[in-house]
Amino acid sequence: MNPIIKHSFEAVSLLTTDNGMLEVTIIPAENQPDWIIPSSLILSIDDYNELVWAYPWEQQEMAVFHLLSHDKPIDKTIVLEGNTTVHRFALQTTGDLCQMKVSISDVKDADLPEHYAQIAMSNSKDNSSVADSMGEGKTVDTPFKENVITSYMFQTVTINDVAYLIPDLDKIAHQLTNLDG
Repeated sequence: MNPIIKHSFEAVSLLTTDNGMLEVTIIPAENQPDWIIPSSLILSIDDYNELVWAYPWEQQEMAVFHLLSHDKPIDKTIVLEGNTTVHRFALQTTGDLCQMKVSISDVKDADLPEHYAQIAMSNSKDNSSVADSMGEGKTVDTPFKENVITSYMFQTVTINDVAYLIPDLDKIAHQLTNLDG
């Protein structure tokens, strides 16, 4: 009999169900659909208005991912759980976060809306890879950049006909950790 191999934690498994419902938080983003993430991943939401690259949280420096262009004022820093404590990171944005419970059947796969696809292509140096990734709602191996949506987009979904982006949190965490040191 083969030994049972334990499943390693993957960001893909972060959307879990509770009686067919997802408890999610909508996080405002600029030049892309607002992000939708599982609420259970949020460790802290802090009123913090200084743009930083490393955010001090509970005696640890968190790498920061910016959901706004660097010339815009921010008012929130959101600390997210990672696969390990090293892979925790923070988001910086502005605006109100919205928490909601949605039925799994209300979450529909979607393509990145054309307006955002154009922004992604204009921000990307490799327009052919980005254009190829738009059709099926899947990404290609685009080099990671904060201002290139397709470099960290896991999937685009709609809820009540509103588009949201599900980010590849695992990829972001690993990229920020590798860039940070």
